[in-house]
Amino acid sequence: MTPVIHHRTATVDGLEVFYREAGDAAAPVVLLLHGFPTSSHMFRRLIPELADRYHVIAPDHIGFGQSAMPAPADFPYTFDALTDVTEGLLRQLGVDRFAMYVQDYGAPIGWRLALRAPERVTAIVTQNGNAYEEGFVKPFWDGVFAYTDDPRPETEAAMRTALTLDSTRWQYVNGVADPSLVSPDNWVHDQALLDRPGNDEIQLGLFRDYPTNVGLYPRVHRYFRESQVPLLAAWGARDEIFGPAGAEAFRQDLPSAEVHLLESGHFALESHLDEIAALMRDFLGRALAA
Repeated sequence: MTPVIHHRTATVDGLEVFYREAGDAAAPVVLLLHGFPTSSHMFRRLIPELADRYHVIAPDHIGFGQSAMPAPADFPYTFDALTDVTEGLLRQLGVDRFAMYVQDYGAPIGWRLALRAPERVTAIVTQNGNAYEEGFVKPFWDGVFAYTDDPRPETEAAMRTALTLDSTRWQYVNGVADPSLVSPDNWVHDQALLDRPGNDEIQLGLFRDYPTNVGLYPRVHRYFRESQVPLLAAWGARDEIFGPAGAEAFRQDLPSAEVHLLESGHFALESHLDEIAALMRDFLGRALAA
C-alpha cells in the first residue's frame, strides 16, 4: 500500500511554513532538508520509500517552494534565520529527536541544528551536502566567493546567471549519464518559483551569507569527532558543485562513515532513487536500532 503524503502548513514566528509529512507519528523521525534552487518537491518520490518505517517531515525553507517569501527588508535571509524557522517547526510538531537527510543548502541548516542540540540528531544522510572545503569544485565556487568577497555589480552579474533556466536545468542533468531519467518538470517547477518578483534578491542574500557556512566547518568537524554520529554519504560523484572529495572527507572525523559514490550529479535522487532509498533503509535500520 502506498503511504499517504500530507501537504501541510504551520505558522512559525508569524511565517507560513509548508511541509510534507508521511508515516506513523510514533515512528522515528526522518527530517528531509532540501537545497537550492528547489524545495521539498525534490523528495516527492523518496518520501513513500521511507514512510512505512519512519515519520517523514520535509519542509520548504522560507523563500522557497510553497513557504512564505517575505521581502528581505522583513526577514533576514541568512542560514541562521532559516535554521531558526526549521527549529521552530520541529518544536511546534513536538519533534525531540530526528535523523536527517541533507542536500546542498540543507546541509548548513542541518549542521546548525546539530550544533545547537547534538543530542537530538540520531543519524545523518548526506547527499551532496557539504561540510569540508575539499568538496568545493572549481570553477563553480570561484564565482560564488568572488561575489561574497566583493559584492558589486560585476561580481553580482555572474551570480545572477545561477538564477536562470539554463543554470537550473544544468544542476539537474549535469553528470547524469542518461538525462532522459530526469523529468524536466523539476527545472520548470523550480524556475517558476525563482522567477517570482523579488526572489532574486532573496537568493543573492543567501549567496552573500554562504561564507558563514564555511566558517562553521571547524565546529562541525569537532561535533562529528565528539559525537561519532552515524553518517551515510550517498553522493553524486559527477557533481560539479560538491565533488566526491567532499564525501570522502567525512571519514576524516567519522572513520565509520559509510560513503557511496553514485554515477550521478547534484540531484542524484532523480536518477538513483532506488539505490539511495535502499542505502537509507539499510543504514537507518542499523543506526536507529543501535
